[in-house]
Amino acid sequence: MNILVCVKQVPDTTEIKIDPVTNTLIRNGVPSIVNPFDGYALEAAARIKDKHPDTRIIVLSMGPEQAKNALKECLGIAADKAYLISGRAFGGSDTLATSYILSCAIKKVAELEGGFDAIFCGKQAIDGDTAQVGPEIAEHLGLPQVTYALEAELTDDGLTILKECEDANQKIAVSLPCLVTFTKPSFDPRYPTIKRKLAANRAEIPVLGEDAFPDIDKTRIGLKGSPTHVKKSFVPPRKQGGVMIKEESNTASAQKLVAMLSEAHLI
Repeated sequence: MNILVCVKQVPDTTEIKIDPVTNTLIRNGVPSIVNPFDGYALEAAARIKDKHPDTRIIVLSMGPEQAKNALKECLGIAADKAYLISGRAFGGSDTLATSYILSCAIKKVAELEGGFDAIFCGKQAIDGDTAQVGPEIAEHLGLPQVTYALEAELTDDGLTILKECEDANQKIAVSLPCLVTFTKPSFDPRYPTIKRKLAANRAEIPVLGEDAFPDIDKTRIGLKGSPTHVKKSFVPPRKQGGVMIKEESNTASAQKLVAMLSEAHLI
């Protein structure tokens, strides 16, 4: 079985600060990490590989050269091979353009790796929170999809997915090939082993640029191919601390609250 895992290198949001003047993200000095939800997708693939050792895991990412660090981290954990999609023409792509580029890249890598039985993605990236790219890739490729997966198990007929829902979890069967997006499960992803980490540091990661996709529609990539435009970004105003009303009785507290709201012309 061949599983492709799409990953993204993102800034560590716990370290991000906002410029008080421009209201933009300060990225200088902010460490980059593998998107956590993509880490859950990789762990799901690794658990299938634990039970079915003939499984191969290939990771794919689109980004600048530094995204190789994220791919090498995935190689250190469980992946067998990695590919980076990188090119100036891809810069500025929104989710629609990104999913189109990735779908073209998946077709190309599938030719090199003998096809894929399943594509695993994180449900969303923590720097965008759109949850759109995975489902859009499935649409581009014409694949059945299951979102918000917690676990995946290989069966004779395909995959059995434990899916997170609002009130309860569902078990869903899906045929192969398919695409699955993963959310946070009840367990933590594994860490890389020293042996795999050393091998990952030495690994050569192929970079597929614009020339690798001669048939790609250039009107659908980059800024020109992105219908989404951000007009403005800003930091929400901080809320002031609340006022505690604690009188001798509930009646007195209620009366004081009414008086305060009346003085503020709120009632």
